[in-house]
Amino acid sequence: MATQAHSLSYSGCNFLRQRLVLSTLSGRPVKIRKIRARDDNPGLRDFEASFIRLLDKVTNGSRIEINQTGTTLYYQPGLLYGGSMEHDCSVLRSIGYYLESLLCLAPFMKHPLRIVLRGVTNDQVDPSVDVLKATALPLLKQFGIDGESFELKVLRRGMPPGGGGEVFFSCPVRKVLKPIQLIDPGKIRRIRGTAYSVRVSPQMANRIVDSARSILNKFIPDIYIYTDHMKGINSGKSPGFGLSLVAETTNGTFLSAELASNPQGQGAAMLPEDLGRNCARLLLEEIYRGGCVDSTNQSLALLLMTLGQQDVSKVLLGPLSPYTIEFLRHLKSFFQIMFKIETKPCGEELKGGDKVLMTCVGVGFSNLSKTLK
Repeated sequence: MATQAHSLSYSGCNFLRQRLVLSTLSGRPVKIRKIRARDDNPGLRDFEASFIRLLDKVTNGSRIEINQTGTTLYYQPGLLYGGSMEHDCSVLRSIGYYLESLLCLAPFMKHPLRIVLRGVTNDQVDPSVDVLKATALPLLKQFGIDGESFELKVLRRGMPPGGGGEVFFSCPVRKVLKPIQLIDPGKIRRIRGTAYSVRVSPQMANRIVDSARSILNKFIPDIYIYTDHMKGINSGKSPGFGLSLVAETTNGTFLSAELASNPQGQGAAMLPEDLGRNCARLLLEEIYRGGCVDSTNQSLALLLMTLGQQDVSKVLLGPLSPYTIEFLRHLKSFFQIMFKIETKPCGEELKGGDKVLMTCVGVGFSNLSKTLK
């Protein structure tokens, strides 16, 4: 895994996480130039530097070189080590930014990962911890990553700009992954959600729930939205509220949508009623797009299919997001793997938007760092 392969070269700050995660898994060094070279404030941002520090913590023997202005980064990956650790994430991005990458790496560690992440739990940019818990964890279970120690817990909530949230994530290690055949999403069976409010009136969460239900009740009766009001030290440093909704289908597919209020002092104040209604509409749009994996987890599913045994994996996705399309290009560079992509126009059996059937043969990736008992 950590054989000396020829390094890959990229330019620009986009898709930094993808490149570093795939570099770590494939063992190929990567060099990224011209990171915001023409910007007034050139180089890596705080949240990217924090991400690189996190990678350094979970690996053993990584070599990271950054030039003085921070516009060039050379990363030679070490072995994924894991173990128990803590990390303070930058408050410019939410914990979801860091967690998405940890979900890709955690099954291939030497020791099971147990990590406490501190920072912003819910914001308007990255997938929140609630959504990742409801959608990414069941997806990993499909690939055979499961066990007592597989959990994701929100200990404290933190809203931007102050942060102050805390999340605990633990994941068992696996030697190999199972191939999957997710080709029938099924019909929507129930909708679950969490309306949270911190440092504002607890009534806010109830108002969000009522307005979201006013739209969703027209379609399905089985809706339950939990209200989560954290108090005192558990409520972080900034006020805010939001809603995350997850639709579960008869075949165990999870589709999600979420919205959070504007950070304190930024933008116009948002009414909880509007937020609830808009979030419900976002969920309906995600259901229209459909597929067996929602748009936030498309790249995670494709990565785990790539790293599976040398067997055929298939997954039906909704329209591919630009992030996923770039991810497929990176998979080709790092693992020399190509997906067969078939478009499935919506017709009799497929409702909603046009779907894409992705097929690949896994590279037979085996976790070499896992110690044999």
